[in-house]
Amino acid sequence: MMNTYVKVGIAIAIALSLGSQVMAADGGNPKKGKHLYKKECKACHSVNSEGVELTPMTKTMSQWDRFFTRDMHKAKPAIFEALSEKDLKDIQQFLYDHAADSDQPATCG
Repeated sequence: MMNTYVKVGIAIAIALSLGSQVMAADGGNPKKGKHLYKKECKACHSVNSEGVELTPMTKTMSQWDRFFTRDMHKAKPAIFEALSEKDLKDIQQFLYDHAADSDQPATCG
């Protein structure tokens, strides 16, 4: 009886953890997002630039999701006007997939 409860508990825990990751930044193209990040964002978000240094590993997956859902980019550079919703989703997917707590954390080298 206890063995069944343990198995069910483990299955629920796995489903919830996988479900929250899929739900978060679903729908973007991380390869395109990496290219867009390097092209459009990195100039202002690297060492000795006008914005704070940001790499995917700067935040956790949930922090990147909050950043995009709450539209936390304070400066609103002109580039935001030029980027489509799909482009922003691609950038979000790249940052999410390589966040500090992801399976493949990475900088944007």
